[in-house]
Amino acid sequence: MQRITSFTVDHDKLKEGIYVSRVDGDVTTYDLRTRVPNAGDYMDTTTAHTVEHMFATFVRNSAIKEDVLYFGPMGCRTGFYLLVRNADNDRVLEIVRQVLAEILAYDGPVFGGTRKECGNYRDLDLDKAKAECARYLAALQQPQSFRYEA
Repeated sequence: MQRITSFTVDHDKLKEGIYVSRVDGDVTTYDLRTRVPNAGDYMDTTTAHTVEHMFATFVRNSAIKEDVLYFGPMGCRTGFYLLVRNADNDRVLEIVRQVLAEILAYDGPVFGGTRKECGNYRDLDLDKAKAECARYLAALQQPQSFRYEA
C-alpha cells in the first residue's frame, strides 16, 4: 500500500514554523507546526480545540477567505493544517501572522462556543489559545520559519 505524503516527511527535521506539505492542483496544504514533533511537548486538546475555533473564524474572514478550504488540528497535537486554493505562499504567511495577532488582541467569547454551535463547547479556553498563538507567532518571526517543502 502506498504511504500518504505526510508520513514521508522526516518529522525529526521539523521545527516550529509553516511548511508547504503538498500541492494538489490549485490546492496547497500548509503544515502549521506550533510545536516540535516528538519533543514531548504537545498541545492539550482544549488548546487545540480553541485555536481551531478562533483561527478558523478569523482566517475565513480574512483577505483570503474565498480560498480557504480547511483549517484544523493535527492528530499528533503539534500543529494544524491549512488548505488554501490558489495560494501565494508569501501572502499566506502574512495572513497567518495577521490572524495570530487578531487572536491575541481579541477579548470576547470564543467563536462557536455554545452548545448549539459545538459538540464539546465546555472544552474551550481562550487564554490557552492565546498562549499557543503567542508562542507560534514568535516562532514565525524567526528566519527560516517558512519553508516551501517540509
